[in-house]
Amino acid sequence: MGPDSAPGPAVPWRKVLWECQPFPDNYVDQRFLEELRRNEGIRQYRYWAVVKEAGFVGERLSCVAIFITIWLYIEEGLLSPETLLWTSLVCALLGYGLHQALTSQVESGCEPRTRLADLQSATIFLSFTFGFSPVLKTLTESVSTDTVYAMSAFMLLAHLVSFPYAHPSPPGSFSLNAALFASVCLASRLPGALHTFAMLSCALLVFALWPCLLQRLRENAPSQFTGVCVGVCIGGVGGLGSQWPGGAVLLALALWSVTLLCPLLLVKLQGQKDNIQGPWDEAEIHEDLSHF
Repeated sequence: MGPDSAPGPAVPWRKVLWECQPFPDNYVDQRFLEELRRNEGIRQYRYWAVVKEAGFVGERLSCVAIFITIWLYIEEGLLSPETLLWTSLVCALLGYGLHQALTSQVESGCEPRTRLADLQSATIFLSFTFGFSPVLKTLTESVSTDTVYAMSAFMLLAHLVSFPYAHPSPPGSFSLNAALFASVCLASRLPGALHTFAMLSCALLVFALWPCLLQRLRENAPSQFTGVCVGVCIGGVGGLGSQWPGGAVLLALALWSVTLLCPLLLVKLQGQKDNIQGPWDEAEIHEDLSHF
């Protein structure tokens, strides 16, 4: 394959398929590698910028740890459901006010939701959750506790894997459903219906509403976003450490790996990339073919 394989006619070779030429089908001339391009379009990353973006992943891990810590406190009777409900209500009101303050006046592509619509949605959800709490409390009575814990762990893992970290507002349907399913499984193991209602309300706050507020912070207040992520990670490690020191150590190692080690590996391995493009690639049609 190459110039030596040519029969040697004086007719120049052309890279066309519709013309019969006195050359083998696999013939290429010396200009074949002139169109070689290396690492075209490779994006160069900065370490601290990658660490900042990876903070959202660490924050999700910490949120799951905080939710598990709250469940452990309620199960052991160290936290009353009334206290959790009032705390969730205060946090929801503060978060909603901050979200409204960060929301721009003009929403691109859609009409902004009114406060009345938000109040109606919250009222409907809380009413249905409170009404079905006795049913949810007895939902897994026929299932063993080990199976419930295994399902909850699997669903929380699915939530972390499928969470849309690039655009978390609103959270992905599969990710949110997996987290709520795990919340229902864990809440069904609590002593009473009020405990179940308080736990599900907290799950809605952690897995559905908090990512929307955090996305607003990332867009409109980047410096505050970094501080909030660091605070959530510290709270996750500290809260889990109060109930399960071994788990806190594992969470700290996971956070260190995700937010510091993996970005370092990404930046270091960028220099090892050697992508080549050339005339052997598939043809790309750049013309507008819609009129055909």
